[in-house]
Amino acid sequence: MSEGEVVTVPRPPTLPDGRPALDAWTLDPRMRHLNHGSFGAVPRVAQERQNALRAEMERAPVAWFPALPARIAEVRAAVAGLLRTDAKDLALVPNASAGASAVYAALSARTGGDIVVTDHGYGAVTMGAQRLARRWGTAVRTARVPLAADAEQAYRAVMAQVDDDVALIVLDQITSATARLMPVDRVGAEAARRGITLLVDGAHAPGLLAAPLEGLVCDAWTGNLHKWGCAPRGTAALVARGPLREDLHPLIDSWGAAEPFPDRFDHQGTHDATAWLAAPAALDFVDATWGWETARRYMDELADHGARHVAAAFGLPGTPEGPVDVGMPVPGMRLVRLPEGLGTTRLAADALRDRATAELGVEAAFTSFDGVGYLRLSAHVYNTPEDYEHFAAVCVPVVENWAREAAAPAA
Repeated sequence: MSEGEVVTVPRPPTLPDGRPALDAWTLDPRMRHLNHGSFGAVPRVAQERQNALRAEMERAPVAWFPALPARIAEVRAAVAGLLRTDAKDLALVPNASAGASAVYAALSARTGGDIVVTDHGYGAVTMGAQRLARRWGTAVRTARVPLAADAEQAYRAVMAQVDDDVALIVLDQITSATARLMPVDRVGAEAARRGITLLVDGAHAPGLLAAPLEGLVCDAWTGNLHKWGCAPRGTAALVARGPLREDLHPLIDSWGAAEPFPDRFDHQGTHDATAWLAAPAALDFVDATWGWETARRYMDELADHGARHVAAAFGLPGTPEGPVDVGMPVPGMRLVRLPEGLGTTRLAADALRDRATAELGVEAAFTSFDGVGYLRLSAHVYNTPEDYEHFAAVCVPVVENWAREAAAPAA
């Protein structure tokens, strides 16, 4: 930050009785939890609701399973409210990758063409696209989108890979490794004009974006409720509005297989759906306690504050000062450049994550893009400025020492 610049420290939200927001979660108090964006964190009230539902299921399973589809339909309506979409267009799936897999399965019987992805795409979803291309006997084209690309530049980079031989575009709404938006609205409009199928991976969008589907034209969209929505893990949405919806089926065929979309997804045999049924408890908790708009505003202010504080602490030569400038920033998430040589590949970044957990007592996200390592900050209401100040003061010097060790010549 520049000399003399006045920085306002975000004020942490509290529970109605004045306790810290963190008290509503069961996270290990001996750890610093700075990576909400990977696996989320389920508030106590939703855990208790899921436990009660699981006990109900086990008390009378023969009564439980026949009644389950109707209860799942009620949950779909609640999730649709968060996403500001119509429940008749929304199915529940285990996670965003499962939603993408359902789309790929629906498309596999078609006569295909090439598939366009980006170099920011989530690895599992991209691997699914590659498998579909092998079934079709076609190719996957990768659009190279610079990290600093703005909406126009990103749009041009994606569409430069699109021609008459392309049958499918797979595009992240919010990228996982690089914490940036992609121009899904513009790509969607052009894809529709050309008759090209578009799958939008909105894994990080629910709860983080107020209306992720508003104005978006796409054949299918999938997003996780267990991230910023704080729902129990295994809860995600698959939204389809066009003709493709009639070909979408759950990965488990059950007695509802003949029903239309999305009702057929409510029937999946003996799948434990208690995570789905408990999801509204998490969504309602955040809404009733702080309100989603207030929560989002705090998360964004805190992520910005945290990134500035942590980036300023890095002092090794070659480490840029300040947070990374991405072309389409996303609320609640920021990137900080790691010292040179750290986290340069996905596996190396994952190793840093594991080492930070074991040696620093910090759950943090380390990512890699284009051969450069980053610390990805993703905040929620239970995080505080002190979390990031601790990382800057205690963890950054250790991470810098790791960089020195990595750069030292072998004996």
